[in-house]
Amino acid sequence: MHLSDLPPRPGKKAPSIELRRFAGGATHAEQLDHLRIAHLTDLHFGRVTPLAVQRAAIDLANAQEADLVVITGDFVCHSQMFLDQLVAELSRLRAPALGVLGNHDYWSGADEVAAALRRANVEVLRNAWTERLIRGQRVQIVGLDDAYTGHADRRQALKGLRTDVASIGLSHIAEEADALWDRGVPLVFAGHTHAGQVTLARLHELALGRLVGHKYVHGLYGSRAPNGEPAGPEGAVYVGAGIGAAVMPIRLGERGRRELAVFELGAEARVEDEHHGEQPAHAGRKPSPELTEKRRAAVHKKMWKREVREAKRSLR
Repeated sequence: MHLSDLPPRPGKKAPSIELRRFAGGATHAEQLDHLRIAHLTDLHFGRVTPLAVQRAAIDLANAQEADLVVITGDFVCHSQMFLDQLVAELSRLRAPALGVLGNHDYWSGADEVAAALRRANVEVLRNAWTERLIRGQRVQIVGLDDAYTGHADRRQALKGLRTDVASIGLSHIAEEADALWDRGVPLVFAGHTHAGQVTLARLHELALGRLVGHKYVHGLYGSRAPNGEPAGPEGAVYVGAGIGAAVMPIRLGERGRRELAVFELGAEARVEDEHHGEQPAHAGRKPSPELTEKRRAAVHKKMWKREVREAKRSLR
């Protein structure tokens, strides 16, 4: 039994997860009557994050009565040992759910994680798009595979996408949003950064923005105005703070708290008190082709090691 399997101690306080609400943009207001989207990211099923945290996240998502749940990668932490937990918890989602993979999913075994998600009735988009009919309204959901490990293919993901139908995008890495905006996807959901987890004195912006080179660190960026008015981005991206952790579960500061974000899209959608408005992007720094190839090679190395371990077990 792992620590994350243990039930909460009697009297122990339930995990705290922030609920953050936002309105949709002008493009969706023209295309949709009303659509509620709940966004989760970086669940990180594994030893680092207690199972009670993921359970609380699913409960909170269900309580929002969303039309659609989107999950933007890093479903697992460092291995496939917790896939049964992942299936059991995500199967409890009441709304249709779609997701894309993240770097931890690739490090742990992308095909195995994707298979587990399908068992949990979560549709996995790997450089593909799908169309859902929700209360008579057509919505296209574009899903990019993980860009961190070099698996994103925008051309393949957008192939055949219609510009006259409402669209949203999913990407583990938020910087991919810029190219999706150019192809008529006005709102993209992303994750990966965990908002830095420690946001006191804006440490997350220093560490992830200036040092790591992320253009988008946490929250809402870009523009929800029509055609990027005033002159600016042609769309918006939301980077979730996530639910789990990969190394240390510490979260300090208001912006670094675990979160569920809910977006109200459509003409009748209104949010009187948004958590924050659009923020200016950081300068950003794209990873070099050499770095991306190094990350891709790391995935293959981990896959080879898993295959060797399995071969040794079968010979015992």
